[in-house]
Amino acid sequence: MTQRGIAGPVCNLKFVTLLVALSSELPFLGAGVQLQDNGYNGLLIAINPQVPENQNLISNIKEMITEASFYLFNATKRRVFFRDIKILIPATWKANNYSKIKQESYEKANVIVTDWHGAHGDDPYTLQYRGCGKGGKYIHFTPNFLLNDNLTAGYGSRGRVFVHEWAHLRWGVFDEYNNDKPFYINGRNQIKVTRCSSDITGIFVCEKGPCPQENCIISKLFKEGCTFIYNSTQSATASIMFMQSLSSVVEFCNASTHNQEAPNLQNRMCSLRSAWDVITDSADFHHSFPMNGTELPPPPTFSLVQAGDKVVCLVLDVSSKMAEVVEKLNGKAYGTVMVLVTSGDDKLIGNCLPTVLSSGSTIHSIALGSSAAPNLEELSRLTGGLKFFVPDISNSNSMIDAFSRISSGTGDVFQQRIQLESTGENVKPHHQLKNTVTVDNTVGNDTIFLITWQTSGPPEIMLFDPDGRKYYTDNFITNLTFRTASLWIPGTAKPGHWTYTLNNTHHSLQALKVAVTSRASNSAVPPATVEAFVERDSLHFPQPVMIYANVRQGFYPILNATVTATVEPETGDPVTLRLLDDGAGADVIKNDGIYSRYFFSFAVNGRYSLKVHVNHSPSISTLAHSIPGSHAMYVPGYTANGNIQMNAPRKSVGRNGEEQKWGFSRVSSGGSFSVLGVPAGPHPDVFPPCKIIDLEAVNVEEELTLSWTAPGEDFDQGQATSYEIRMSKSLENIQDDFNNAILVNTSKRNPQQAGIREIFTFSPQISTNGPEHQPNGETHESHRIYVAIRAMDRNSLKSAISNIAQASLFTPPSSDPVPSRDYLILKGVLTAMGLIGIICLIIVVTHHTLNRKKRADKKENGTKLL
Repeated sequence: MTQRGIAGPVCNLKFVTLLVALSSELPFLGAGVQLQDNGYNGLLIAINPQVPENQNLISNIKEMITEASFYLFNATKRRVFFRDIKILIPATWKANNYSKIKQESYEKANVIVTDWHGAHGDDPYTLQYRGCGKGGKYIHFTPNFLLNDNLTAGYGSRGRVFVHEWAHLRWGVFDEYNNDKPFYINGRNQIKVTRCSSDITGIFVCEKGPCPQENCIISKLFKEGCTFIYNSTQSATASIMFMQSLSSVVEFCNASTHNQEAPNLQNRMCSLRSAWDVITDSADFHHSFPMNGTELPPPPTFSLVQAGDKVVCLVLDVSSKMAEVVEKLNGKAYGTVMVLVTSGDDKLIGNCLPTVLSSGSTIHSIALGSSAAPNLEELSRLTGGLKFFVPDISNSNSMIDAFSRISSGTGDVFQQRIQLESTGENVKPHHQLKNTVTVDNTVGNDTIFLITWQTSGPPEIMLFDPDGRKYYTDNFITNLTFRTASLWIPGTAKPGHWTYTLNNTHHSLQALKVAVTSRASNSAVPPATVEAFVERDSLHFPQPVMIYANVRQGFYPILNATVTATVEPETGDPVTLRLLDDGAGADVIKNDGIYSRYFFSFAVNGRYSLKVHVNHSPSISTLAHSIPGSHAMYVPGYTANGNIQMNAPRKSVGRNGEEQKWGFSRVSSGGSFSVLGVPAGPHPDVFPPCKIIDLEAVNVEEELTLSWTAPGEDFDQGQATSYEIRMSKSLENIQDDFNNAILVNTSKRNPQQAGIREIFTFSPQISTNGPEHQPNGETHESHRIYVAIRAMDRNSLKSAISNIAQASLFTPPSSDPVPSRDYLILKGVLTAMGLIGIICLIIVVTHHTLNRKKRADKKENGTKLL
């Protein structure tokens, strides 16, 4: 990293030293895509530095986006297309015909191209961490997916796949298939395939070839070894979120084609709404209208940009001249990074915002204390930079955490610095700060222990490695001016528990702080990482903040971690909050490695600093065996002209659990957010229970069993007071008029503590409109009901209405809804036997009657003779 001053008196050695020592990867910022005149501008596609140079990759990316643009334009009924695309080329690639970057970086990309790090799957994937209708984080393609043409047989053309993933990323819709539940029982008690629309046709295939449906069903369960293969020729035009690979599919499912019964993520997350309904509700469609005429839009234009030498500059200015410093950039700082640290209140910052935007520099801002300019963060927002807040608290490590997060970042986790520890305490005279930090086996290279203190002399330092080797104060490099002491561990640090003790040898209380960073120890095994962020960085009371921590090893979610957020206000004590990955409340998908929670404990107006700690105890199966979330469907095969044509088996992206002998620890700053409108004094109760998002319904005979995760008194904390459950035969009724739907008696059901799984069984008493006649002429007493729930707290504040669950209640003509082959054979045999018996009886009766008549005739003839 090259350090060059580019604006005024800028570089203070103390902070530059910290920046070099502690810099690590930046988060995705991705605010650059804009829709203007029906065209998307600023889409950024970034190739990871670990990807080998290959010009075909660039060509195929261009072809994919060009095809996607026209396909998207038609699918959205002439609404939107892709106009301007930037492709970020790794600095390691040698070709020199690329433009220099401005404010682009790998961490800001909307689309990333990188391997799964050791896995062999090639599923296109979108990381979605929020609810229905809310955009995702990024789209991920592997280089092999973009280069291997054989994969298009299973996934479809790359342009079609891109539109499938773009709908996840941009509009917050979800997949309409379900690999875990490929079949379901519909409202007519029939086995159906999970699909959208239901008009997509195919055949059941057993181990030895095509077979009747009944051969695959055993007591409502689908027999192992059976699958459903779709016809290659279809008439159905929907849906892109189900199977974009079909040539006939050119639309999203709308209200008329959407399959509400299918047990897929789209129905659960979006309360049975179709993908097209969600898309047309988006801001994109509110601000654009279909283009006139019949002409297609122009093809996209592409810019290839590449980072050069990294130039990072630190600006320290607490005077009214800060705006002048920034204005000196004046368009001459393309690709540079500026770290602006200030505690001053400069009223002129707003005047230089246009200059900052056109400068080409990315500006990270660090606000010191509560006196920093209120619009300081605008500089970061406009340039895609990070923003931090350092409170006036002596034992806060927020400054070190900020510099640990700040980097011009390349996306190469094997080169970036990982923060293992960050803590600080006010230590009394002759007392000590003692703790343990874990160096796991994925890190250990270039490990640095950094100690800071307040007084003129350092504390007494003792550090023990896992083998018992001791390091003392004399082994550290001490800088009395900056009050820092650092120790660099040569080679690869010993994995295990490192214990440190800091003794305060002075006669006054002082803040002692510790930070530990390291790099990956193995270029083939990515280290565990955590990225902390908030959904919204500026809000007004009583809106809550949704805090997220993305915990992964490579792209694989790490499960069962202890994730704790620490929030520091401008004044007052820090607040800690446990984040969860349970698929409830603020968390959208269970076990996807994104730990979430609502935060609403606002003490004062102003800025808040966020930091996340992750700890994982030694265990097996810390990694998910698959990647949850949104993938493009891989089709196992098709039928064409009566012949089954199977594709190559899909390569798995699952991983086996790896034993972590020591566990691991990670720390990451989540930057800052600001809150206005916080009332002085005690807060009124304005926080309702959170929305229930995982309501499920299962019917057994004439009873319905509901299950969900309990919300809290205030969002996802505490204990709600009561539940309101309503049901209806009409989806529109329960969606649009919940208050007038049929009320279920829940008077004996008291809510449990937030996070506990609730189960409630009842007998639904709901009128029907008479029997539904089936195509086969049989009659089922059947109806489909829809159920939703909301919670109330002690002050009658109500949660939002939950996701809508559905179930079928029926009285089938027989105990088995789908006759098995054996049953059909038995039925036929019994019928035949019955017919044979009747025939035999007729023969016997006829024979007996004829004999009686014959005997009677003989007797009559004999009498006449006499």
